[in-house]
Amino acid sequence: MSLEHLLFLSDTDTTVGFISKDARRIDRAKQRPPSKHYITALPSLRSLTTLTRIPRSHRRRIRRRRHESYILPSGHSYRIVHNARHLLLLKRLGRAYTSSANLSDAPYEEAYARQAADVIVEPLGPPRAPSRIYRLGRQKMKRLR
Repeated sequence: MSLEHLLFLSDTDTTVGFISKDARRIDRAKQRPPSKHYITALPSLRSLTTLTRIPRSHRRRIRRRRHESYILPSGHSYRIVHNARHLLLLKRLGRAYTSSANLSDAPYEEAYARQAADVIVEPLGPPRAPSRIYRLGRQKMKRLR
């Protein structure tokens, strides 16, 4: 099976999570409807600028902040990863969808997460607080989580 269709369980930059290039794999693992969108984790700011345009008033914030996810005016959400261990996986995958490693609206259970994943990247740390999410407008910013 190629890297395109694998579901990874890894200690991400925020919490223990599922990572995959295929959003449908995460949908099945989390048992959630496919209409919901995932955060796209990116290895660098340069890779974000090739995908979308960042409003000028928010560029410095996105470049400097860690553990924050942003919903851009296009409606897509992104997080630039700074954690060295998580970056090793992302550099191999390029960009990938990411989500917490639990069933939808349920607490984290390590046994379930290990059973649902194709590849487990050891060691797994304890679950931590998820990233903060901000919706960015052209000038304003609103915290969603």
